[in-house]
Amino acid sequence: YRGIGKKGQSLLGKATVAIIGIGALGSTSAELLARAGIGKLILIDRDFVEESNLQRQHLFDESDIGQPKALKAKDHLLKINSTLTVHSHIDDLNFRTIDTLLKDADIIVDGTDNLETRHLINEYSMKHHVPWVYGSAISDKGFVGVFLGKQPCFRCFSATHPTQETCDTVGVLNSITTLIGSLQAQATIDLLLGKTTTPIIHINLHN
Repeated sequence: YRGIGKKGQSLLGKATVAIIGIGALGSTSAELLARAGIGKLILIDRDFVEESNLQRQHLFDESDIGQPKALKAKDHLLKINSTLTVHSHIDDLNFRTIDTLLKDADIIVDGTDNLETRHLINEYSMKHHVPWVYGSAISDKGFVGVFLGKQPCFRCFSATHPTQETCDTVGVLNSITTLIGSLQAQATIDLLLGKTTTPIIHINLHN
C-alpha cells in the first residue's frame, strides 16, 4: 500500500502496541495489527475463552474453550506472523499493575468493556503522554476515538455519553464489533505513521 511504503512499514515494525482486553474488539485489532507488521504486541486479559465468545471473537475457536485468552491469542497470532513478538499477561489491569504492564507501550488499544478501566487507561495516558485508541460496541452501535494524552481527554467524552446498557443486557452484533476493532487498528497504524487522527466516530448499523 503506497500510503505506508517501506519507511512506514519500518516504523510499524519498530512499534510496541498494548491491547487491553482480548475480546471482540481486542482480538480483531490484534489480528489486523499482526498482519500489518507491528513489531511487538502486549496482550493483557485475565479471562478465559467461553463458548459464547466465539460468536464475535475471531482469534478463537472451539478448541480454545477454557483456555486463557491472552495465551491462546498469542498462539494464533504467531501462526499468522512468526516475526511478531508477543508478550501475554493473564492479569487484571488495575492501579497496582498498570505501570508495569504498559511501561513499554508506544500506543494503547482499548478492548475493555468497563468504564473504570477506561478511566484508568486515560489517567495513565495523561500522566505519561501515551496515546490510546478507545473503542466500544453494544447492540448495533459503536464508538471509536483517539486520545493523545492531553486535553481534551476521555473524561470529557464519557461525561457527555453516559450509558446503562451492557452486552449482557442487550447483546451485540459481531458485525459492529468487527467494524469497531478494524477502525481501532487503522487508527493505531495512522498514529504510528504520524498521520492526522480522526475525531470520535459514532456508528449505528441501522440508522
